[in-house]
Amino acid sequence: MNNSNYIQLIGLHFIIGFLIFFFKPLSYVYTHLIIFGGIIWVLRNKNANEEALLVAAYIAGSELLIRMTKGYFFWEYAKYSIIIVLFIGMYFKGFARNALPYWIFSLLLLPGIIIGMIEFGSDPRLRQSILFNISGPICLFVGSLYCYTRAISLKKFMKVLLIVALPIISCVVYAFLYTPDLREALVHTGSNFATSGGYGPNQVATFLGLGMFVFFTRALFSSPTRLQFLINLALSLVLAYRALLTFSRGGLITGLFMIVLFLGIVFFKGGTNVRSKLSMVMVLLGIGMFFIWIYTIAITGGLIEKRYKNQDAQGRAKSSVLSGREEVAMSEIQLFLDEPFLGGGVGSGHKYREEHFDISIASHNEVTRMLGEHGFFGIIGLLLLIITPLILYLDNKSHFFLLSLLAFWFLTLNHAAMRTALPAFIYALTLLKIHIHEIPIVYWKQTLQARQQSLNDRNVEPATTTGGV
Repeated sequence: MNNSNYIQLIGLHFIIGFLIFFFKPLSYVYTHLIIFGGIIWVLRNKNANEEALLVAAYIAGSELLIRMTKGYFFWEYAKYSIIIVLFIGMYFKGFARNALPYWIFSLLLLPGIIIGMIEFGSDPRLRQSILFNISGPICLFVGSLYCYTRAISLKKFMKVLLIVALPIISCVVYAFLYTPDLREALVHTGSNFATSGGYGPNQVATFLGLGMFVFFTRALFSSPTRLQFLINLALSLVLAYRALLTFSRGGLITGLFMIVLFLGIVFFKGGTNVRSKLSMVMVLLGIGMFFIWIYTIAITGGLIEKRYKNQDAQGRAKSSVLSGREEVAMSEIQLFLDEPFLGGGVGSGHKYREEHFDISIASHNEVTRMLGEHGFFGIIGLLLLIITPLILYLDNKSHFFLLSLLAFWFLTLNHAAMRTALPAFIYALTLLKIHIHEIPIVYWKQTLQARQQSLNDRNVEPATTTGGV
């Protein structure tokens, strides 16, 4: 992708965020174009070039912006849209019939669903709770079925990640416009809706943390020119800055952990040349993050530092380390202890908290929810989800994104559950079979080699090389 096309793509999503902020009804138009335009595109091309995966990626990445601006058909539209698109894709290109762990996972969900339906009968509020809690696992199942050992080139995989991240740029633009004066918004050290575009800071930080990771990896592997390298690195740092301003720690910490894990894998897989380049980028990233941290401390009057020290605005230590999530998790563990085999049934966690803990709140933790509502079957299901990508990795070492994406899924489950489609979709990407021949800092090498060959053919003296890492 040349500089002009890449800048146009980034610029388009700046414009989308700007236009939707000033004219909210455009969010409905945006949603319709994504869903119906995407389905038509997949049908017209018969999924010949993994169009279904690309459309699903954009749906997952744009869900945050659409929820922020209330442009959705119904709350869980993204999960069901991804399911439909991927089913269409599988109709044309099939799926791996040997994806046994995920068929088992789907069967393990059934007892909890049945118990929940029997327990709550015709109560519309509780039946809605069942759909709310089970839609994430079902989306994960369909995504896994589609991606399981499906071969894909590194170039196409990087494109999928970019498509997920592009709408996140629009979210950042929207958030900047939503809070032009930070001084009025920053009055405490709790998660801040005002700096998060008016939407849940936990979910916003989750998307921003993933976007930070995506653009950082593009700076490494998909920046054929110095300009693209600088754009990608700048976007990564801007997303980190906005993630800090949400005052929600989970998303930023997850994004940083993904980057560190990713760098460690590539560093040990690469040769001396790769390691020297990585060392340079790590220094640049470290310097950038340091200045962002110092700047954010200054602009928030020190509140962000107190947030990460788990203090209130007066500097006093807070009683809860996880902003009250401990009580919710403990209620689900207690439900598991009460019903260890089959669990209380899907949706029972909310009712159980109301009756026994006087807490009316949905789960923030998919791990404890699976334990409480699915019991022993939930434990087996989680183990299958964790172990299967790791086993596939033994024969898929080229997928050096795998461990970072798996970490994103698991860490997100523990602080943001599966309230959006993003964790389910990112998990599915860990199952793809990626084909490369060497550590793909070769994008830079390939650009250099192509340029050198072109110059040689014309007998032109090569100029000094510029490019990404």
